Amino acid sequence: MSRGLGAIQKKALLLLETGIALGFSRAPLASLRIVASARKEWKGIERNALRRAIRALYASRLVEGREHPDGTTTLVLSENGKRRTLAFRIDEMKIKKPTAWDRRWRVVIFDIPEKRKNVRDALRGHLRQIGFYELQKSVFVHPYPCGDEIEFLVEFHQVRAHVRRLTVHAIDNDLHLRRRFHL
Repeated sequence: MSRGLGAIQKKALLLLETGIALGFSRAPLASLRIVASARKEWKGIERNALRRAIRALYASRLVEGREHPDGTTTLVLSENGKRRTLAFRIDEMKIKKPTAWDRRWRVVIFDIPEKRKNVRDALRGHLRQIGFYELQKSVFVHPYPCGDEIEFLVEFHQVRAHVRRLTVHAIDNDLHLRRRFHL
């Protein structure tokens, strides 16, 4: 797709993803929160604009229609649509700063093959974007818990076999890192 998605298209994709999240949620309270937030978002979209956005998403193959025997159709995200919604989430990702530092460093190391250089460079960029410090070309460090964020990036870039996470108590340039992160 050559042009970017409009705001309503992005919202529709994220709302469809919300439906997927609801299907996999095992916690009833989490499901209720998802439904409540989705309801608010749907109310904020004008119906004709939503129809145009969904038609455009369907034409761009970001969503698929699934026909049911009773004559209804369900819209679901295509694989490409799922990847696009993940990309939206990366733009909003932040590592939360706890009230007190636990004096541990989170280290991400990777060895992504040269034939996947673009993916390797994109992962580096995303790690920098969420606040990691580049210790070496393929070694990044952060002081706060960020397992979920790293898991998200690993899944998004499909590099699980090439990425390792460490939690360490000491790094020899600890003073430099503390200054860098204002600890």
